[in-house]
Amino acid sequence: MSPTYTPEECERWHKRTCARCRRRGWFAARWPDGHVCRTCHDKALLVRGTCPSCGDERALPGLRSGDGTRTCSDCAGFMMSYRCSRCGTEDKLHRARLCTQCTITDRLNELLDDGTGRIRPELLPMADSLLAMDRPLSGLAWLNRNKGKPGSTADLLRRLGQGDIELTHDAFHHLQPWRAAAHLRELLMTCGILPTIDKRICSFERWLIEHLASIPDPDHAQIIRRYAAWEVLPRLRSRAEKKPVTPAARRRVADQVKQATAFLDWLADRDHTLATCGQTGIDAWHAEHNQHVRNTIRNFLLWCSASKLTRPFRLPPVQISRAAPMPQAERLELIGRLLTDPSLPLRVRVAGSIVLLYAQPLSRIVRLTLDDVTRAEQQTLLRLGEPPSPVPEPLAELLFRWIDSRDNMNTATNHACRWLFPGRRAGQPIHPDVLAALLNDIGIPTTAGRTAAIRQHALEMPAPVVAEALSYHRVTTAKLASEAGGTWSRYASGDHWRSPPGWTPRRTGDS
Repeated sequence: MSPTYTPEECERWHKRTCARCRRRGWFAARWPDGHVCRTCHDKALLVRGTCPSCGDERALPGLRSGDGTRTCSDCAGFMMSYRCSRCGTEDKLHRARLCTQCTITDRLNELLDDGTGRIRPELLPMADSLLAMDRPLSGLAWLNRNKGKPGSTADLLRRLGQGDIELTHDAFHHLQPWRAAAHLRELLMTCGILPTIDKRICSFERWLIEHLASIPDPDHAQIIRRYAAWEVLPRLRSRAEKKPVTPAARRRVADQVKQATAFLDWLADRDHTLATCGQTGIDAWHAEHNQHVRNTIRNFLLWCSASKLTRPFRLPPVQISRAAPMPQAERLELIGRLLTDPSLPLRVRVAGSIVLLYAQPLSRIVRLTLDDVTRAEQQTLLRLGEPPSPVPEPLAELLFRWIDSRDNMNTATNHACRWLFPGRRAGQPIHPDVLAALLNDIGIPTTAGRTAAIRQHALEMPAPVVAEALSYHRVTTAKLASEAGGTWSRYASGDHWRSPPGWTPRRTGDS
């Protein structure tokens, strides 16, 4: 006898009807009127507890007739056994009737073998992390992804174990497919096998190698290589020492390199080089391109001028356009919807509320950790700057509910993750673009909402106070307050009741 469930039970486990699963061929066991999908079957085996019939502590995949209480497979009358042939644990069984934990252990021993029958010593920390996963089934699925194909997870791990891939960042720059290699590199960095480097810098260095190889003119490739090595990468590394590089910053430097390459091609089409390019060529370039391209190429042109690669020239001033803020009434309506609508995903409600209430960019929100959420004298505080900002009770309740039920906590290195919004990559938060897509799907315009929030704060509080509390630059908040018609543009921060050092009050009769 196989596990039997009702269609409602399968829908509760799987969040979708088994008719859809049946059409796709996802079935593992049978009920009286149809099939149980494989996903619901596997999830039922994860339920563990004390069987109400026999009192044993074990897996409870069965349903007791009548009240539907979870029971063990023996009390439910199953003819099949779920006990591992090696360790005796009840779990989903794989080849040779081994449980998931035993199967992933054998798989890792096979893939990471250095030729001596043992795991390569340098890779032992990674193997221990994979074996310590709360859900080893997801780790086994990762090991079997694209099985048998070049560049699959198994292929990369086998080459690592045999020493064909050196344990250096330069070696990972050339591996394909790059997504699988990037995920493996982040796992190695999290386990301490590779030196920790900002993932955006790793991504840019890998992209730069491919971009340089695609430039047909060797002289142009040499100039772009010099520009990236002496200007772009040092600036990116200097920023990474202060704070993590954001995806927007990574895209911006890649755009600068691509526009620099396009500028050299533009000169070549007109039979010019950097040495013969002067003010006339610069003016012609600006006349033919939009403001975004002009701002992007500016850094390269300044570097060329400083490096004496071009004739002297002058650049027009930078023009920066800001997104129009949403109306205050619309912003308040969206905040109310996020705080009260239970049909919205909890992650989206928390992240959207932080955007609309505290004017935080998504690149900063994804870097928040559990340590940034504190309780002080029955008040919840969120550390975005100094001092921490108070969190109103509706959002505080949502925040702690989300902390207790965060997603992506079952990967090899995320079981003790401190990110407020964990990602799927090893030790990394969720990507800002992914969070932006989730917010856009429910109608939350992040840029317009953040602009409206910071302008409202600048109207209600002095610009320096807003800057320190929300981690904005003081010049930025002062400009926003002035544009919004605020009365705090000349406010000076500090204790205005305290006299300056060395100052004495002027007495009557002093001149």
